[in-house]
Amino acid sequence: MRFVDLVSPMNTSVSHLTDRAPALLGMGVVVSLICSAAIAKEPSASASVNPNPEWDAKWAHNERGFLKNHLQLTSEDQFIKAGESYFSHDGTRIIFQGIPVPAKGDEPLEHYLMYVCDVVRDDSGAITGIEHITNVSNWGSSNTCGWFHPDDSSRIMFGSTLVAPGGNDVAGYQRDSSKYSWQFPREMDIVEMTLTPAVGTCCAEMGISEPTPIWERDGYDAEGSWSPDGRFILYTRLEPGSTDGDLWIYDSTDESHTELIAEPGYDGGPFFSPDGKSICYRSDRRNDKMLQVFVSELAFDDSGKVTGIKREIQITDNQHVNWCPFYTPDGKYLFYATSEQSHGNYEVYCVDASGDYPLDETPRMRVTNARGFDGLPVFSPDGKTMMWTGQRGKFVDGMDKPSSQLWIADVDLRRVDRAYKSLREDLINEKADADFENYTP
Repeated sequence: MRFVDLVSPMNTSVSHLTDRAPALLGMGVVVSLICSAAIAKEPSASASVNPNPEWDAKWAHNERGFLKNHLQLTSEDQFIKAGESYFSHDGTRIIFQGIPVPAKGDEPLEHYLMYVCDVVRDDSGAITGIEHITNVSNWGSSNTCGWFHPDDSSRIMFGSTLVAPGGNDVAGYQRDSSKYSWQFPREMDIVEMTLTPAVGTCCAEMGISEPTPIWERDGYDAEGSWSPDGRFILYTRLEPGSTDGDLWIYDSTDESHTELIAEPGYDGGPFFSPDGKSICYRSDRRNDKMLQVFVSELAFDDSGKVTGIKREIQITDNQHVNWCPFYTPDGKYLFYATSEQSHGNYEVYCVDASGDYPLDETPRMRVTNARGFDGLPVFSPDGKTMMWTGQRGKFVDGMDKPSSQLWIADVDLRRVDRAYKSLREDLINEKADADFENYTP
């Protein structure tokens, strides 16, 4: 999975499920579980809305250089936790995974469902909330890593077991005794479906198609994303019984699969660069559970088919967990989550994506600055909005920290670019000064 299982105590005091859901358990149908009005707030022009100053009163001030007008998109009243969200190519929809708050007295689901919703904007085009939150996955199945087709916001894909996992998969990634973990169900396939008509049509009558595997084979196939032209699907595969994930690419023109990265250690969470010529991903290449960020240039033949990797570039190399890299819309930078602050306080950082500089001349620049987890950053197509998974909302009964929910903020990528270039210049000057001090004639 690309979304780490951010474990939090499960609250069952708030119900938003329809009465139909329990009866649909195991029937393999697709049903809308949340047919709510828009979750919308008006961002303040001068300060961000902070629903929990008791938890952290300073993040709006700390992040003002790069982020402003923060807005929480999903609610603790609706989801025990929600995360790993992505925009459609036209910015009108969002796909994400979540565990809904169950009806009073019911047990929460064990696995994530996949949701799609519509984006609400004001007259200026600013995002003010989401509406028509709709479950598009089979009840009781395990789901991860949704993605929109680059030309069609009604066409989606995601990883799904379609039925409840059989529990015969090997243990997933976990760092020692940490709660951060993800599993590799061998029933997981990459499925595709079409949303027809609009997402906003409520409940089972909405007429969307059943999720259908794009291909089927034993083992874990997930973490998929379409190439910018829609021809290729980049994904992670684990053979049955293996914990060594490798990167593959599927060519829709001839339905062929080509292995791209088969190095030791788990490689996953891959995305295409905006120009489709490179990919980014994270890797446990050292088998030490300290993930590192990589970029690889793709090799093509004369027909445009991807034949393999031309050059692999390591972007981070440290003693931290670095994962979920995502390109800025111009392809210049990667935003990613890292444990540089602590394993209890993952933050979003920025790093140069080109790999043109030595690692000791490639700074890593902090973007978010708040307590709790912040990660899985992505951008709206116009580059004006960053969306991510964060723990900075309201407390829920029985929890000692906010749950993981979807957040957005206005992001100033031009300021990010200026700050990063300045930081790199300072780093190079410091390195030169240190070299001079250590010089022995």
